[in-house]
Amino acid sequence: MTPDPALCAALRADLTAAGYTAGAARAAWGEQADDAIRHGLAGPARAALAGRTDALAVLCRALFLAEAFPAHVLDTALPRTGSAGLIALRLARPDGALVRPVATVRPQELEADGGAQHWWIAADPDEAVVSGPLGTGHVLGVGGASLTLAGLQPSSAVGRVLDVGTGCGIQALRARLSADRVVATDTSIRALEYTRLNALLNGVDGIEVRRGSLFEPVAGEQFDRVVSNPPFVVTPRVAGVPTYEYRDGGLTGDELIAAFVRGVGAVLAPAGTAHLLGNWEYREGEDGLDRVQQWVAASNIPLDAWIVERELLAPLAYAELWVRDGGTAPGSGGYAELVEAWLDDFAARSVTAIGFGYLLLRRPASGVPTLARYERVTRPVRDGLGAHVEAALAVHDALEALDEAGLAASVLVVAADVTEARHHLPGAEAPSVIELHQGGAFGRVIEVDPALAALVGACDGDLAVGPLVDAIAELLEVDAAALRADVLPRVRDLLFTGFLRFA
Repeated sequence: MTPDPALCAALRADLTAAGYTAGAARAAWGEQADDAIRHGLAGPARAALAGRTDALAVLCRALFLAEAFPAHVLDTALPRTGSAGLIALRLARPDGALVRPVATVRPQELEADGGAQHWWIAADPDEAVVSGPLGTGHVLGVGGASLTLAGLQPSSAVGRVLDVGTGCGIQALRARLSADRVVATDTSIRALEYTRLNALLNGVDGIEVRRGSLFEPVAGEQFDRVVSNPPFVVTPRVAGVPTYEYRDGGLTGDELIAAFVRGVGAVLAPAGTAHLLGNWEYREGEDGLDRVQQWVAASNIPLDAWIVERELLAPLAYAELWVRDGGTAPGSGGYAELVEAWLDDFAARSVTAIGFGYLLLRRPASGVPTLARYERVTRPVRDGLGAHVEAALAVHDALEALDEAGLAASVLVVAADVTEARHHLPGAEAPSVIELHQGGAFGRVIEVDPALAALVGACDGDLAVGPLVDAIAELLEVDAAALRADVLPRVRDLLFTGFLRFA
């Protein structure tokens, strides 16, 4: 079903006129209630807005918190759309003397392309407003993973982008900011309907929806960029365990992500990149990142790969996380049985832990991969890593063209967000530990020796790396050639990770 464009435009005008923004909603119910919402509790926000019938409060109560109202109250708050328009858009239904929302329409702000981007996102009501377990066909709104992936998307202009597993369409909307066209796919008809609705509601064209799994809907086509927050959750394949479309790809273990990695090269244009989130299993005697490396190697199209593991969970913690995510609370009926089903499933494959992280894959324009980086970065990071990731790829390509002599002839500067920390034992003149701290990007902290610390400190855009290393070798009374051989590979890594930059 295609939503009525005129009704979507009317609703957009009503939401704009009422000032229904993320900031206005937070201000309306207050800081404590807003924090409660982030923890899945809607009661404080409802209490804060109780009795208010101004347009903003009514929209917060009806469209954010899914509260039912008499038709005339909604007609006043939404003069162009009216309660009949909400019903026609399948966002609400009649319920006796009331009109009851069956979807949420929530304001969403996102930092993108150097500024704040505002959208309204329609989706199914979440656990904050639904009492009990969610339906298996639930279409998720914008959550933490959605924001993480949106922030990982690069902002450079491209022609075509593929959004695999689009859900409510948030990644497609984000991709359209820099793409001429976006194809958004999902196995869920309901999800595709929400994506159409959200594109129309926000006045965004150029997004095409197609139904199907993984790359089936675009077989034979190529894209400049692929983004995906796929249904990667490892779910037991046993009776009694609900399979939620938004998080469960229907395969055993981590096979969904494995299939994505093995198959994405076929839909990437040369130099095209894929950006996704995923889980991977650690099995007895087998490291999770090694498993991902095997998936990359199994691709029929050679791929560059940069995999960043952000979190590692034990089987019990993973099971409890996703049982609660489905709306089954600890202590409630069925909770223990569901957790035990997860643990039995993990035991059957000798799973010892589950990793979560970011996957960046690229089809090399030359056909020959040059990047294979598999790492663990568990420090908290800010959203909006897309620019850093894109810059790191550009630096990697520049470094591939530089031999050691070329790197030694390069003039470098220290990135503006880098600081140094020195730790001394009591009474000692020389530091026992020297660390470089990165304020942005992945917030890395690396330990360096005095020679590398001196080199980084001297990179001010004046002298090239080679003469600086020679001067440091003389100061430390060490062999200059040996110091170059030791330092230059680490300089390459500092450039890739963003501690240093080409002047």
